[in-house]
Amino acid sequence: MKQSHNNIRPLFISLSVLLFLSLTGCWSSHEIEEQSLGIGLAFDKAKPSSIEKKLNEQGGGYSKKDRITATYQFITPQVASSTTKQSGPEQKSYLNVSETGDSLHQMVRELSLRSEQPVTAHHMKVVVIGEDLAKSYKLEQLLDQSFRESEVRPSCLVLISKGRASKTLETKKDGEIPAFRLAGIVENAYRTTRILPPMSHIKVESKIKSGSSFLIQKVLSVDGQVKFAGAAVIDGRTHKMTGFLNEEELEGVTWITGKGKGGVVKSLDKETGQLIVYEIESMKSSIVPRVKGDNISFDVNIESVGRLSENWVTSGNTFKNEFLKKAEKSSEKEVKRLVGNVLEKMQKEYQVDVAGFGNQLRIEHPKVWKKVKKDWDQTFSETPINYDVKLTINDYGASDGSKK
Repeated sequence: MKQSHNNIRPLFISLSVLLFLSLTGCWSSHEIEEQSLGIGLAFDKAKPSSIEKKLNEQGGGYSKKDRITATYQFITPQVASSTTKQSGPEQKSYLNVSETGDSLHQMVRELSLRSEQPVTAHHMKVVVIGEDLAKSYKLEQLLDQSFRESEVRPSCLVLISKGRASKTLETKKDGEIPAFRLAGIVENAYRTTRILPPMSHIKVESKIKSGSSFLIQKVLSVDGQVKFAGAAVIDGRTHKMTGFLNEEELEGVTWITGKGKGGVVKSLDKETGQLIVYEIESMKSSIVPRVKGDNISFDVNIESVGRLSENWVTSGNTFKNEFLKKAEKSSEKEVKRLVGNVLEKMQKEYQVDVAGFGNQLRIEHPKVWKKVKKDWDQTFSETPINYDVKLTINDYGASDGSKK
């Protein structure tokens, strides 16, 4: 038995050495502390920064057309180390650098002429596209280099900004990193119906290839602060932005798709005109295509369970079933208004299907879909849509609000 252990020991040592060598990495690798970590990227119509202009005046230019300004947000070794040692209103946890040109790949390589740290995009969290650029260029033109670049994760978030995208990568709050802030707001979808499910690089690429119209979350920026406010409408035919849905219209889309995780519905009591607020605990929706010959229509069935979270009606007992039924009907009426308004916007103004009606037709009636898919947005704009909303209040808090 002892002899057997002696034979195994040399083999174990040899395997351990081989395993250790396999963990040493590539000879050509770059240490992470020697790199600039790209975490955010903004695309805008060309507007060279003052630094770029001064560099060009001194002979720093090259053959190009000024079409796009890309603003890169970095966390660099210097920024990371200085942040831990210093504090004050001027201290930032990030660094923004802009480059203007026509080739996105060449522009990022130009940054290598301005910094000793090579740029890496492995940790890229968000790409924001300015509205002017999104109206002028196809999305695949703006994102082509990112689609091809293996460094950029498929999960990287894509947003459209109202105004210049570079402004969304700025903040006045000490220690805050704007790219992380934008990525973090998406996680608040469980609290509101006004945030779209994350539209990642891979989802945008899939939508573009399918030829379907779709939505991308819109973000506003004012004085270093941001807000998610509605959505940009991307036309499936042109792959360009054709307009915006406001916050309430985006709510309507969320109810149609049934993809909301939480939020509230604010309505007014019919008799008193006082405020009633319904909080969503769950929602679901089914889009049912109806085909009769060449005629297509849809039924949308929306259901939700929730609670009475705020009530300004002081008369009567809010525990009574009669009042709860009134509250349900009041909230249902508001949801119907939201759905009706956004259907009007989609069908009559933009004439695009951004809520998945065509996809349900494709699933349930593939032969019919083959006939209409080429001009689906136009067909959709003339298709009757019926919708029904059923809300159920199963919780009304600890107080009935009645006066003793």
